[in-house]
Amino acid sequence: MSIRYDDRVAIVTGAGGGLGKSHALALAARGAKVVVNDLGGDVHGVGGSSAAAEAVVKEIIDAGGEAIAHGANVCKADEVEDMVKKAMEKWGRVDILVNNAGVLRDKTFVKMTLDDFNFVVQVHLMGSVTCTKAVWEIMREQGYGRIVMTTSSSGLYGNFGQANYGAAKMAVVGFMNTLCLEGAKYGIKVNCLAPTAATRMTEDLLPQAALDLLTPESVTAGLLTLVDDEAPNRTILCAGAGGYARAVLYETEGTFLPVDAQTPENVRAALEQINDPTGQQEFTQGGQQTMKFLGKAAAAAGVKIG
Repeated sequence: MSIRYDDRVAIVTGAGGGLGKSHALALAARGAKVVVNDLGGDVHGVGGSSAAAEAVVKEIIDAGGEAIAHGANVCKADEVEDMVKKAMEKWGRVDILVNNAGVLRDKTFVKMTLDDFNFVVQVHLMGSVTCTKAVWEIMREQGYGRIVMTTSSSGLYGNFGQANYGAAKMAVVGFMNTLCLEGAKYGIKVNCLAPTAATRMTEDLLPQAALDLLTPESVTAGLLTLVDDEAPNRTILCAGAGGYARAVLYETEGTFLPVDAQTPENVRAALEQINDPTGQQEFTQGGQQTMKFLGKAAAAAGVKIG
């Protein structure tokens, strides 16, 4: 069965080029009405121009689709609210939000200024928060929503020289983990995309032969599965060069120490058991960890809880 977005309205941030452009074009090609958002700055977040977003809109319209451009800075609530207002005035709903806008200011932590750290966190984390906040009530009231946060292997696993970027990209995973719980009963599903693609952010990092394989379109194929009617919820989908995988945070079964043995020496002595992956679990709510530990303590004390 073909995946379509007819009668759906999508907002894609940072859609003037790279992954965002690929996402916007693909959504439009499958029937979505698209708000192409782009501030028009460079990869470091400097400057601004509507030309890139307008060019993507023209491409969509020339292909028979519907789209409008908006140059909202994703960190500025009033500009984002205006963008959402324009979408509502034109189409009456917002079904899909793809938080894709991003910047890089790479340096080793010792050389990185706090301003550069804060700026990257503001764009990636607070930009996603601001855009999501602007559509959240709309999606709740209409009983439908699909939101994607763009995370990264730099956040999930670390990457030299990207302390700011990695921190922000892991933060949006935490943001997703709570929103998917709060939005579920309103038909809102929230997921993360961890892309690897040849864009202006990666063009200076890899040889051309590798860049040729890392097409934005291969990532977009994954993105499209996160925003359709049958989308999963709370999934970190990794995509690049035709490869697709799910990243999962597990917690080991661990160990239990009675009150008179809860010392750092005993914790260190138990590290082998603490690190043992046998019986590890994927938790979907923070309280599950608490109940696991309480269960061990209660069993050792011979008491019942709950």
